[in-house]
Amino acid sequence: MRGKPFVLNTHGSLLGYKKYLKPGFPHLPYRLYDALSLKRSAKRADRVVVSSKFEYEDAIEFGIDKKKLAIIPAGLDFKNPPREKTTDREEPLKILFVGRIARVRRVELLLQAVRGLAFPWQAVIVGGEEQTSSVQAGGYLPELKTLSRDLGIEDRVSFAGPQKPEALAAFYEAADVFVYPSLYENFGQPMLEAAAAGLPLVATPVGVARELVQNGETGFLTDGDPKNIRQNIERLRDNGLRRSMGKNISKLASERYNWNAIIQQYLELYRSL
Repeated sequence: MRGKPFVLNTHGSLLGYKKYLKPGFPHLPYRLYDALSLKRSAKRADRVVVSSKFEYEDAIEFGIDKKKLAIIPAGLDFKNPPREKTTDREEPLKILFVGRIARVRRVELLLQAVRGLAFPWQAVIVGGEEQTSSVQAGGYLPELKTLSRDLGIEDRVSFAGPQKPEALAAFYEAADVFVYPSLYENFGQPMLEAAAAGLPLVATPVGVARELVQNGETGFLTDGDPKNIRQNIERLRDNGLRRSMGKNISKLASERYNWNAIIQQYLELYRSL
């Protein structure tokens, strides 16, 4: 007699370590765990839920049958539409990054990019330092603060530290543009939060950025080169373009990532088993 259906939600990448850790010894704990566990849980599951196309590709590489896979993203509660953001040409463009401060997020690329902007700007970095792996060196946040001093931009860069979820709304509301130069994300919840707040994204094609960013419509995908990041930020200096993108991305986010729609996807998944 067949047992109850077993649904596994990976809640993170199965192979992320391969994307942001150097080959060799840093991979060893992860490879050893997979070998000892025989990837049993993932292989036993009737269905495996991943949160993005990016994570879907990892799951296939991990060895999960694509017939078992379902992409169901994380979501948000959408209440009031975001306010329309307009920045006077004389006002600084407000650039925001939100996320746990880890080397994989490559915040230094953002600092290097904004240094060359030829118009007034301010950047706010929200988050506390966190190591994504025990084999990675700490001290990344102090390094970023030192870099901002070395680049001569410390008076225009604020490190706001970790914030409680209820406090984050004020940071999103105050910002004009959201920049996320991460090397790897399985999803990237801050990008969704920024989109819901009507902020155009300048992001590398990781996690949910591939679903949220439609080039020239809701933001810009970047290869992570500081010069390319800077050029995209410069394009978003235009109020009209920024307002248009903000409306487009908040509409897309509310349609695809509201909890009511996502709950329905889960219900349909369980009913199919």
